[in-house]
Amino acid sequence: MLPTGFKVPTDTITRIWRTFTETGRIGAEDAALIDPAVVRSWRRCIVRANPLAEFRPSPINPTALASIVRGQQELITIATPFIEDIYQFTESSDYAIVLTDGAGCILATGGDAHALGKAGALGFREGTYWSEGTAGTNALGLVLQEATAVQIVGAEHYFRVLHGIVTAGAPIHDVRGRIIGVLGMVGSVETATSHTLALVMAAARAVGNQLQANWSLEEANQHLSEVNTIVGAITEGVIVWDQQGEIRQVNAQAGEMLQINARAAVGRALADVLALPGEVREAIEQGDELADVELTLPTAGGGVRCMLTLRPIYEAGPLPVSYVALLSPIEHVRQIAQQQYGAQTTLTIEDVQADSAAMRRVVRQARTAARGLAPVLVRGEGGVGKNLLARAIHNDGPRAGRPFVDINCQAIPHELMPREILGHEQDTNTRGQPSKFELAEGGTLLLDQIENLSLELQAALLHVIETRHVTRLGGSTPIPVDARIIATTTANLEDLVAQGSFLSHLYYRFGVFKIDVPALRERVEDIPLLAERFLARQTARESRAMWIEDEAVVSLSRYPWPGNVRELESVLERAMSQCRDGVIRPADLPEAVRDGRVLSGHYPLARPVISVGEAEREAILRAGWACHGRVTEMARLLGIGRSTLWRKMKALDIEPETFR
Repeated sequence: MLPTGFKVPTDTITRIWRTFTETGRIGAEDAALIDPAVVRSWRRCIVRANPLAEFRPSPINPTALASIVRGQQELITIATPFIEDIYQFTESSDYAIVLTDGAGCILATGGDAHALGKAGALGFREGTYWSEGTAGTNALGLVLQEATAVQIVGAEHYFRVLHGIVTAGAPIHDVRGRIIGVLGMVGSVETATSHTLALVMAAARAVGNQLQANWSLEEANQHLSEVNTIVGAITEGVIVWDQQGEIRQVNAQAGEMLQINARAAVGRALADVLALPGEVREAIEQGDELADVELTLPTAGGGVRCMLTLRPIYEAGPLPVSYVALLSPIEHVRQIAQQQYGAQTTLTIEDVQADSAAMRRVVRQARTAARGLAPVLVRGEGGVGKNLLARAIHNDGPRAGRPFVDINCQAIPHELMPREILGHEQDTNTRGQPSKFELAEGGTLLLDQIENLSLELQAALLHVIETRHVTRLGGSTPIPVDARIIATTTANLEDLVAQGSFLSHLYYRFGVFKIDVPALRERVEDIPLLAERFLARQTARESRAMWIEDEAVVSLSRYPWPGNVRELESVLERAMSQCRDGVIRPADLPEAVRDGRVLSGHYPLARPVISVGEAEREAILRAGWACHGRVTEMARLLGIGRSTLWRKMKALDIEPETFR
């Protein structure tokens, strides 16, 4: 019944109901007295049910009801206090209160025992369905049909058995606006009043508001949990404080860095927990941002060096409402820099070709050096593979997998070398730059051609080796570093020490591990293996098989290789580009290599045409230089017998001692 039409006499409603149920029609004057929703419901019901039938809805089985109740537990929990409130307001008025789900199944009831008994006798019990399709026209079912609050009085109910009661109901909406339940009241028709509908409407709306509030709180808690998870997952330390200086958030990383209890710090004044440097306090006072400022923050253990980024947070006003500080441990910053500058290499000592006795000695020394901690000095001519040996030493030692930073001391201009190697502190004009020792933290720093370091940098290097601390240019704070030093040189450092251009104490620091890598001409036995390994690498890289004929290998073995392994690889690469069918033949080699002659201070000058005798003498001389006067090896290299070689050497007046 419409609240504005309340209250139509009961006998009038009964007359209209009887006429409709007998004829199936309703006149315009009578329809004006009845709620249009009721008329629509009657018309839907008359085609499927007899209004005179003894209607008694039966409850569903307990198992099904228990399943429905579990799914609607939140709705029941929230609605129960409001059901109790309605009962208190309507006590002794003989009203029963019911709560249904979105399908019209009664989930809970309330009221005094007498009212519940009368309503239960009509079927208003937990587990019964009161949808229109099941119970005809009634307030609970019509609410679900019309999606609005409804009150049905007496004969407005479709089934005659319900004409002695009044039902009122109002929908309960979820946060998306869907009807998830109905809150209703059932009483005697004599007690019908328009206030009943208003009461259930207010209570239903209150239940919906509570659902909205719970959803909002749950959503806020979920967002807070997500924020906490994100903040906790950030590798940087995070500190958030408000305009009054009260800490609002501290993640575990910040607590660990600053040696504070992250949970206990929340709610305390920032000044009581952390003493910020002057430049940070000044930025906070001015509302400025800071980006990647390197500084030292005081801690209980003394201090922690980190990179700080400061971000003020604004809302509606001109002043920041809070601040966020991101703290990156300097070790983390170094790791990032190491990924950019620290070379990663997989070369090991096992990969070093060593068929000759001289190289086998080098391999033994390298293995020993790899297990040690002292600086390593690798000496040898250019192109012999000093840098590769240094990388192999790094990868065979306990620092394998850590950064390998390579500096070519000859390639850096002298005026820039101090900043490149020692780094510099941040100032007002430039950002700070870590030293190469810091970038190589935990790994190895290779100083290639160390003889090119100035005396000042040699002294700085000696200081770092002895103290394991580095002080950046423009700074005063020693920074602890852990980087092993490997140096390479082509110079005679003893002569440089005697000349005063290399510090003797630094040279002595490299006295534990000194490795002399022989020139390629001094280890001819390794040439076939080196060629084979190089071609194997190229085969894997270019996906095409490459071979070299034995005659070509002989030609390679006769050449003195002033450029050592680097020159050998260059010659092989050139031959690969010129050969046919993937086979390198002597004709594919450069003419100088085929002839075995090169312009060098250690060898006779090449001449356009020489006699057979001269060629024979030159061949013996070259073999002597290559084998250090060892006659057996010279004979094998020349392809003649040992006695034959002795006879020719005697005839040519060549003594083995000449080459030793």
